[in-house]
Amino acid sequence: MIEDTETIDEFLARHATDVEEAVRKAAAAEIMPRFRRLAAHEVDQKSGPHDLVTDADRKAELYLTEALGALLPGSVVVGEEAVHANPASYEAIQGDTPVWIVDPVDGTRQFVHGNPGFCTLVALAQGGVLHASWTYAAARDQLATAVRGRGAFLDGERLHAGVPDPGRDLRIATSHPDYTTEEQKRALLGLWTEGVAPRACGSAGLEYLAVARGELDATAFSWEAAWDHAAGLLLVEEAGGAHLTLTGEPFRVTGHNTLPFTAARDAATARRVVGLLEAQ
Repeated sequence: MIEDTETIDEFLARHATDVEEAVRKAAAAEIMPRFRRLAAHEVDQKSGPHDLVTDADRKAELYLTEALGALLPGSVVVGEEAVHANPASYEAIQGDTPVWIVDPVDGTRQFVHGNPGFCTLVALAQGGVLHASWTYAAARDQLATAVRGRGAFLDGERLHAGVPDPGRDLRIATSHPDYTTEEQKRALLGLWTEGVAPRACGSAGLEYLAVARGELDATAFSWEAAWDHAAGLLLVEEAGGAHLTLTGEPFRVTGHNTLPFTAARDAATARRVVGLLEAQ
């Protein structure tokens, strides 16, 4: 736990590996045993056919809620499934209490269909500032971590987002049409232009990891649920990347952003993507 005189950074220095262990154990206990073994009664729809939830989502979130709360007594967990059950619980992100932002299975559609393109996302924030993140692709046994001011790492190796190759089409992962308003769809149409190669996004967490690794040049997302973005945004930042909303300001995990927004390998690319989005 954080002692009276201890900062959140000092807590992370002592317990970052304990968080990593909790994430791995949650996946081992509740997610991977159900991967490619889900029964029909273990899958439900939330808001529609593309918004799925499984027993793995629910049980992994419960596991992490207990484990992370024990590591940091007095903290709050804001998890996707808990917020679905009680939307008011999302407001904890606005406060000064340390908050764990959790997406137990990011890429549930992929998980349900037996595709390994899913991950578990955990971020630690306080007062709207992201301090640390963990992105665990359990089916690939890959763990990406970031601590503010200390860099981003994948399986212990430092990540550098770099810059896009000159002369090559800009590779951008974009929002699924089901999660965009008509105005946002018009903005996203700006990406369908010469010199850009857009594609539909998969797991948001894995798209952010691809940006941090330099395998993807940018994202263009039209929703702001913190559990989808918090971990990846810090990962991209610490790998040398940048993120911007249509107002030219960085994305705020506390919400009220002007959408769509982008996360990119470098600041120049982020500005270029915002310019394309604004052109419509």
